[in-house]
Amino acid sequence: MSDDTTTITVFDAVRALAFIGDLSMGQPTDHSLRTAWLAGKIAAEAGCDARQIEAVRHVALLRWSGCTANAQEFADFLEDDVQGRRAMLASPAPRVRQPPIGGPVPDAVLAMADIHCEIAGDIANMLGLSRETEAALRTVFEAYDGSGIPGVLQGDEVPLATYVVALASDLEIFGRLYGVDEALTLARGRADSLYPAFLVDASAPHAAAWMKELDAPVAPWTAPTEQPASMLQHMGLELVGDVIDLKLPWMTGYSRSVARLARDCAVQLGLDEVACHRTYKAGLIHGIGRAAVPNAIWNAPEPLPASSLERVRLAPYWTSRAAGQIDGLAAEAEIASFAFERRDGSGYFRGRSGSAMPLEGQIVAAAQHWQSHRTRRPWRDEFTQTQALDRLQEDAAAGRFDTEVVTALLACVMPGTSPKPAVQAQGDASLSQRELEVLRCISQGHNTKEVARVLGISPSTVRTHVERLFQKLGCTTRAAATLKAATRGLDLAATAARSERSVPSAASMRRRSSSLTTRTSALSSERLEQTSSASFTRWGPMSLSRPA
Repeated sequence: MSDDTTTITVFDAVRALAFIGDLSMGQPTDHSLRTAWLAGKIAAEAGCDARQIEAVRHVALLRWSGCTANAQEFADFLEDDVQGRRAMLASPAPRVRQPPIGGPVPDAVLAMADIHCEIAGDIANMLGLSRETEAALRTVFEAYDGSGIPGVLQGDEVPLATYVVALASDLEIFGRLYGVDEALTLARGRADSLYPAFLVDASAPHAAAWMKELDAPVAPWTAPTEQPASMLQHMGLELVGDVIDLKLPWMTGYSRSVARLARDCAVQLGLDEVACHRTYKAGLIHGIGRAAVPNAIWNAPEPLPASSLERVRLAPYWTSRAAGQIDGLAAEAEIASFAFERRDGSGYFRGRSGSAMPLEGQIVAAAQHWQSHRTRRPWRDEFTQTQALDRLQEDAAAGRFDTEVVTALLACVMPGTSPKPAVQAQGDASLSQRELEVLRCISQGHNTKEVARVLGISPSTVRTHVERLFQKLGCTTRAAATLKAATRGLDLAATAARSERSVPSAASMRRRSSSLTTRTSALSSERLEQTSSASFTRWGPMSLSRPA
């Protein structure tokens, strides 16, 4: 898909990724936009040239683009990956050197930072942004005094954009929560520690005016037409869908599968080409709001309590909110927000029914529902094709889906009846078949022993294959390998459908999830308290049951 009706500008992709990052961090959905504007102002006052100012704005927008990639690791560490991050960013405690400069960084913290920075840097590279932008994103948790993470750089070794954005973020968050004066006091407490003092000195005289301008009725962000030519280039929206799916390893490739099925269903129904492309793009971003819900809820093995279910029901609301913030995706995000609505009014978040649901929204909802049935979850195995078929037909008979839409969708998924086959998954000549099998397993979050068991090889052999495929893909983490493989067109989804032994059973996933919940619940409060002041701070009816 290469024509402009199936692509978006790099600028809109960046804004979409910023929106997802803000949700992941538990921040207002304009946090990154506000931070980018402030960063540009700080950079100008510090004497930066136009290229440097452009870089700091892009770094601010993409600073949290790696958050979905390490969400599961963060959930392991603090249990609630969303609220945990929110609490750390909001902590006004002075940054203290824990551990001391040169001391060991906890392995869990180091791993999370590595994943985040590698993904953020890779995204900048894939978007064709400047080397300065990429370099800053790969060092986003380093500190001026050398006490950052991983703590291998300090002073002038760290890109200036890293410091400018760290200060801009502090001023935005602390100014919003505690007022401008307190924000400056807190920033001065971090001067020559997290960022150089001269940046704070350059910002202080203007901070009050800047915050007043930020809070004006008309937001002062840079308009798309004022962006450099590189940001107005067109690119595929698939990257955004892939980043969304990184949040939950068992959803690898999910957004692409929903999008392809929704497009094929639209073709079967006779929609025009523009509508088919729009439906495809809506399928790719239907999961934007998923970032606002902690992994512990998505992975919970038992029926959800009402409070957790309410957070799930708000996920498509956040997708809808993206429509009002990302101009180039306004129509698609609005369609995508109907992914969990039902024609009988039992869906969410609007509870719309019948003709109040646009046809394209009904198509995405049906495609999402089918893909959900055919995807293994921590609390259940994937449904067979026959089971999924029976359930979808039952839903149509009960009025939850339009019969014509379901008939068209089933014509696309039943053997030999697809009207327009989805683009075939590509191979990669650099990867052996065994390496590709290992990659499919690790992309879904399985550890070395699990991969060894399902492939019938030794753990040491698995480790050898992982080292080789990491080297070939040019990455160092599972998340980065997953993202790079997806952008190369490698088929990482639906592994279970290809082989029953390809992934651990749902029972195994439940045992691991239950053990993790027990282990983390006792530690999460203590860890949150410790990390909030440590160096890590910088950085039936649908309404009554769990979504399928």
